[in-house]
Amino acid sequence: MKFVIQRVSHASVTVEGETVGEIQQGFLVLIGVGEEDTEAIADKFVRKMLGLRIFPDAEGKTNLSLKDVGGQLLLISQFTLYADCKKGNRPSFIRAGDPGKAEGLYEYIVDKCRAEIPVVEKGCFGAHMKVQLENDGPFTIILDETIL
Repeated sequence: MKFVIQRVSHASVTVEGETVGEIQQGFLVLIGVGEEDTEAIADKFVRKMLGLRIFPDAEGKTNLSLKDVGGQLLLISQFTLYADCKKGNRPSFIRAGDPGKAEGLYEYIVDKCRAEIPVVEKGCFGAHMKVQLENDGPFTIILDETIL
């Protein structure tokens, strides 16, 4: 599993010209599901993401979590996080999870986040999406198998 977490002032996602998800201050999270991933792994990633203290406190130190600031989430499925570019110039995606399994785990992650955070928006799994964001910082964190 891979999460690319961007602290944003606002972000939105559109499909065929229609906005399907939009947030204000919070995290835009690109989520890649791999072939070996499970709900137990997803639980660890969600727990770590929601616990990240990367918002500034009154003294300007990154000391506050998403919950502490009333932040929102925009979750986007992105299998291309599993691109393997070792051979040639055309990426291989064989390590990305099977679409059926990946969609199930993506929806599981969305549900877990909704149990903790009041505003959780999402993209459309498998759709061609246009994502707009204003990265705040910029501040970007990558979570991968090293957190396990």
